[in-house]
Amino acid sequence: MQMSIFTLLLLLLSTQSYATSGSITDRFIRCLNNRSDPSFPINTEIYTPENSSYPSVLQNYIRNLRFNETTTPKPFLIITAEHVSHIQAAVVCGKQNRLLLKTRSGGHDYEGLSYLTNTNQPFFVIDMFNLRSINVDIEQETAWVQAGATLGEVYYRIAEKSNKHGFPSGVCPTVGVGGHFSGGGYGNLMRKYGLSVDNIVDAQLVDVNGTLLDRRSMGEDLFWAITGGGGVSFGVVLAYKINLVRVPEVVTVFNIERRSEQNLSSIAERWVQVADKLDRNLFLRMTFSVINDTNGGKTVRAVFPTLYLGNSRNLVALLNKDFPELGLQESDCTEMSWIESVLYYTGFPNGTPTTALLSRTPQRLNPFKIKSDYVQNPISKQQFEFIFERMKELENQMLAFNPYGGRMSEISEFAKPFPHRSGNIAKIQYEVNWEELGDEAEARFLNFTRLMYEYMTPFVSKNPREAFLNYRDLDIGINTHGRNAYVQGMVYGHKYFKETNYERLVRVKTRADPDNFFRNEQSIPILSS
Repeated sequence: MQMSIFTLLLLLLSTQSYATSGSITDRFIRCLNNRSDPSFPINTEIYTPENSSYPSVLQNYIRNLRFNETTTPKPFLIITAEHVSHIQAAVVCGKQNRLLLKTRSGGHDYEGLSYLTNTNQPFFVIDMFNLRSINVDIEQETAWVQAGATLGEVYYRIAEKSNKHGFPSGVCPTVGVGGHFSGGGYGNLMRKYGLSVDNIVDAQLVDVNGTLLDRRSMGEDLFWAITGGGGVSFGVVLAYKINLVRVPEVVTVFNIERRSEQNLSSIAERWVQVADKLDRNLFLRMTFSVINDTNGGKTVRAVFPTLYLGNSRNLVALLNKDFPELGLQESDCTEMSWIESVLYYTGFPNGTPTTALLSRTPQRLNPFKIKSDYVQNPISKQQFEFIFERMKELENQMLAFNPYGGRMSEISEFAKPFPHRSGNIAKIQYEVNWEELGDEAEARFLNFTRLMYEYMTPFVSKNPREAFLNYRDLDIGINTHGRNAYVQGMVYGHKYFKETNYERLVRVKTRADPDNFFRNEQSIPILSS
């Protein structure tokens, strides 16, 4: 059979592409070997698609199954760094070979940007999971935490040394420190102590030149940028030094449930009026989902997962005074230690040993989509009824309202890149999970999420409609890093950081990484010449 010119051309192009890819890989690996510390050889930490362990290394930290399809773009190489020289070599060699670098700590980034790209550029991943040491100093009330550690490991190591200390971070124990801390990092201690970034006092960063910097050598501007502006725009964060916070030996939790037929819209209306004004020792979350009722229809269920830094008697008295609509009783409450409350809040059964926090395997893996909003004005009973009806029209909707106020209202919006402080009643997390795999199911559920987000427009912040960086959402803007990179960055940058902080981040980025080596679809761009 005679081969057509078109087919021949395609064959030549694919062969040339493969050869080019192979030569890049070989050249890159040689550079890595030459640049890394000979006392800590890097060759055993390099995985290419030809390596039998490559699929498991890649998939071990994919937390959103939307991005575990055969069609998902794959890195041409993964480095499971075990030494700082591996990171330094990867940065220098990646830049020399004009390759795109991705840094992955826990893999919980909601759009998968730590291990994939939407461009056609060859990319590699530095996986930080081997760099997870945690050194707790109770006398100084500090800890050095490497970026590959998980929140569960951090909490466990603190509790190992003290039952009177904790740290204000997220409630999911398998989240990696690197992304969580650098993007803000909130949890149920935020009304008492602020965010993770509000309690970071030093950091170690490998910059674009492969130099290891600390706070003093990087300067205050760059330190500011990587404590709330996302580390991946500025370098590879190796570790953070945190200030521990004090917690009582006994805390109180509850997780009561209310449904539409129990006057839920009135309870929700009152929550929005008081949640940010309650005692700062109290974090009272409100989460809505849709369930089937006894008549075969649908009803909205709310749960109120709560942490109070005090005993149950004081908590009941407090809420009966300020939020009697909830109808809290002392029998709803459970007293426990702070570390036990971490397990409780995560959904582990009572009596689960604290060693469960050391597991790096998530309790659930499925495709999902997350979006975020900020509530700055009260939402009425009638408006909540509208919201509930829209939730019932769609599938698998979950809305979580996280209360602000307390310490969050006292910190300046310019203190860190994270600007969502005073004036916010709550942050909304929209979450849709599904079980079906494939493009058709994904498109359907993504559409549901976007419709719910659209329905909520009248009730949330405006000009800009603000968003939370750690709930990465590519719907709100993508940067192609061409001539219009700065303007493209404004679209999502003003939502995540507001205008003043975005401008400062761009200036820091331009100085720290003038060639824009560290970039992704929503990174901080450089100022164009």
